[in-house]
Amino acid sequence: MNKATEANFDGLVGPTHNYSGLSFGNVASLNNSTRASNPKAAAKQGLTKMKALADMGFVQGVLAPHERPHIPTLRKLGFAGSDTKVLEQVTKQAPKLLAAVSSASCMWTANAATVSPSGDTSDGRVHFTPANLINKFHRSIEHETTGAILQATFKDEIHFSHHNALPNVDHFGDEGAANHTRFCDQYGEQGIEFFVYGMEAFNQDSPRPTKFPARHTLEASQAVARAHGLSDKQVVYAQQNPAVIDAGVFHNDVIAVGNRNTHFYHQEAFLDTAKMKQDLLKAWGDRASQFHLIEVPSNRISIEDCVQSYLFNSQLLSRGDNDMVLVVPGECENNSTVWNYLNELVEGQSPINEIKMFDLKQSMSNGGGPACLRLRVVLTDAECKAVNPSTLMSNTLFERLNQWVDKHYRDELREADLADPQLLLESHTALDELTQILNLGSVYEFQR
Repeated sequence: MNKATEANFDGLVGPTHNYSGLSFGNVASLNNSTRASNPKAAAKQGLTKMKALADMGFVQGVLAPHERPHIPTLRKLGFAGSDTKVLEQVTKQAPKLLAAVSSASCMWTANAATVSPSGDTSDGRVHFTPANLINKFHRSIEHETTGAILQATFKDEIHFSHHNALPNVDHFGDEGAANHTRFCDQYGEQGIEFFVYGMEAFNQDSPRPTKFPARHTLEASQAVARAHGLSDKQVVYAQQNPAVIDAGVFHNDVIAVGNRNTHFYHQEAFLDTAKMKQDLLKAWGDRASQFHLIEVPSNRISIEDCVQSYLFNSQLLSRGDNDMVLVVPGECENNSTVWNYLNELVEGQSPINEIKMFDLKQSMSNGGGPACLRLRVVLTDAECKAVNPSTLMSNTLFERLNQWVDKHYRDELREADLADPQLLLESHTALDELTQILNLGSVYEFQR
């Protein structure tokens, strides 16, 4: 078994971070759609979390934001002329389309891709499949740039394998790692890859939500597992409870989180909780007594409190055997029911021994907590050395990125500001400089 660790690569919030209410099914996104955002504060809040976790000894990386507004998409949709002319046309004819191609949603890198470590894959490489995110137009345009950024970050073909996104059709709706968890004893050994889906696309009789969409399909998860060369014995599938999707739980990481030998989830998270537990314990094997299932009952924490506080949209980080820290947003402390439960949890017998809280209000107001902001990548020592070193958090990178944000980001942004040609220029200038800081090369279309 190779020695390995779990690295977290957080999405850096982009210069066009705004509240346009684009994500139907995401309660926070819809509720805050008329507010002004603060892109500078959003980026700095994310950087503060990254630096704090790096200082705690965790491997922490940065993934660059995408170019926004995305003029190439507008040109595909019939708008022509100079960039300024394109902005003028779309502002007059389709302002909501402009909002969609200006979204900074790529900051939530839990949706960027599904990642399988080398300990799980048939060829012994780390596999990446960018999520097609077809359920929302503003996210469906991300996967090509996501793939380019991932390849610039994990560029060594000896250690890393990059796949194209799945077909852009509803049957293969893929929301990435927000619906994927890996369980293991030690990171370097073969683990259990746990795929959660919202519906079976080819089975019209299967249960599905009635109010909000089921964004992720079983068929998508199965396709990713095949492409990554995973063993059937080490893969478990479970369906989300359609009722909680209708309550605002648009991804599994809003209602459950797991790491190593611990699964922390709500009683109502899954359609068939008993089968989920049975399948995971069977895959875990004869060491089932060492697998921790922490089920939060509905009479302690309601679904409404889960969605309001983002209790489960947390990072569960391992510092050693039976020693874990749970990284939560400040909203958890503001909810007395949730906060009391968490204090009882760390004082009890579970492996979760500490709660670490961060102010992520800018991201939370659009429906993204600590777990949304990071993509987990398990890496051996050799693989970690093969990662683009310019993307790994350090004192120098933290200072440089904060200076970069101060130089290029606005303090306030409203939906109407997206039509400003100056914002497009500011964004391109900032991202061009960022690719040099992170040594990414020309990953953006405006650079080619």
